[in-house]
Amino acid sequence: MERKLLRSHDAKDSLDPRRWTALAILLTGAFLPPLDFFIVNVALPSIREDFQASASTMQLIISGYATTYAVMLITGGRLGDLYGRRNVFLAGMVAFAAASALCGFAWSPSVLITGRILQGFAAAIMAPQALASINAIFPEHEKSKALSFYALTFGVASMAGLFLGGALIALDVLGLGWRAIFLINLPVIAIAAPAALVMLRETRSEDARKLDMGGATLIAVALFALISPLIEGREQGWPIWSILMLSASLPLLLLFWRYEQRVGAAGGDPIVEPRLLQVTGLKRGLLSALFFYAFAAFWLTFSVYQQGGLGRTPFEAGVAILPAALGFVLGPFASGSILRVFGRYAAAAGMTLEAAGLFGTAALISFGAPEFLFVALFLIGAGQGIALPNLVKTVVQRVDPTRSGLASGLVNSMLQIGGALATALIGGLFFSILGSASDERSIGHAYSVAAVAIGLCLIIAGWLSAGLPSDKEVHR
Repeated sequence: MERKLLRSHDAKDSLDPRRWTALAILLTGAFLPPLDFFIVNVALPSIREDFQASASTMQLIISGYATTYAVMLITGGRLGDLYGRRNVFLAGMVAFAAASALCGFAWSPSVLITGRILQGFAAAIMAPQALASINAIFPEHEKSKALSFYALTFGVASMAGLFLGGALIALDVLGLGWRAIFLINLPVIAIAAPAALVMLRETRSEDARKLDMGGATLIAVALFALISPLIEGREQGWPIWSILMLSASLPLLLLFWRYEQRVGAAGGDPIVEPRLLQVTGLKRGLLSALFFYAFAAFWLTFSVYQQGGLGRTPFEAGVAILPAALGFVLGPFASGSILRVFGRYAAAAGMTLEAAGLFGTAALISFGAPEFLFVALFLIGAGQGIALPNLVKTVVQRVDPTRSGLASGLVNSMLQIGGALATALIGGLFFSILGSASDERSIGHAYSVAAVAIGLCLIIAGWLSAGLPSDKEVHR
């Protein structure tokens, strides 16, 4: 008993007194990457008009960022473990500011695409440090609350992108037009970076060595072969290069895994330790994250329904999604209570609620009652806000805190891969059903089928997360 009390006393003494202030800074780094993905979608018409750019160029502005971000997340998370999460977070933030400036002052489409690729690279370095640092600096009894704020930030960033892009262009701040959506990052980072230098406590792996460059290269190439055709292939009608790259992705992933096994067996420090995936429940949790982010296809399909089917402007479509935004805001605050009631089934409860909302939108549209969509949209947002922090917590906490950067990169990477797969497959299903039709009934039917498919993916994700052993079972 005396030893237990002594450990408890030591844990309290080791708590970072600035951890809640540090959280606000970390959440800035979590906010910017999704914001800069969604905000550009609203600005694309203005960018295209300014540069007289082609549709393929516009797609590269989106996919260049999304692909680089998804490909580099695992390496970005590992960099924090090795070289210090505060150091890497700051480096990523400064690089993100520089890339944003390049985008904001771009004088040609090729420069803008280059800036977006660099933004994605910087975001992949910066973003995993936020989640990894939360796992490292917060005690167990505060992690649920801190992760709720993380989920809230993720949701708010997605919603803010839909509104802020349109607002900045409409206001034409300093005559900048669409360039303001990139340049607005600079004052934010000018405040956040010095604050991070002062307020963030450095954490890293205790046995840090050097980056496994061979493994980093192989995983980046393998993920690029998987994700790039998923993002670009559907838009271009699945050309032969996309099929070849997808076919090569599995052999490349197997080659990466064999290489990591050899590095580990030789006493090296692999970027993804093979033994890490033997941690109880980790593979199941990562698979749950893959199915969970099938939700990414909702943004594509529901946007087409609103604008193509209901004839709403982008701004009106953004206003219509506000009930989901409200759910996103309230859901994370309820996640702690949900966790106390449902325990290990908390993430599954949130996913079930989210699936019910998606099924609800399909039913309301099918029965011709879109005026009641706000109820279903609120359920979708609340379910997402409840599920995300609980899923992330149950996955990341399975890994030793010294490897939390890698765990963060793995979780985020699985979310991004899941989103890319869903957008390609469920998005492809949506457009296949729709065909050449453009009337409200046809678009509504195509959306309803897609919404049911997304909901089923969430049910699978919930089933996978419900099967995860509890903390006590893992650490017993």
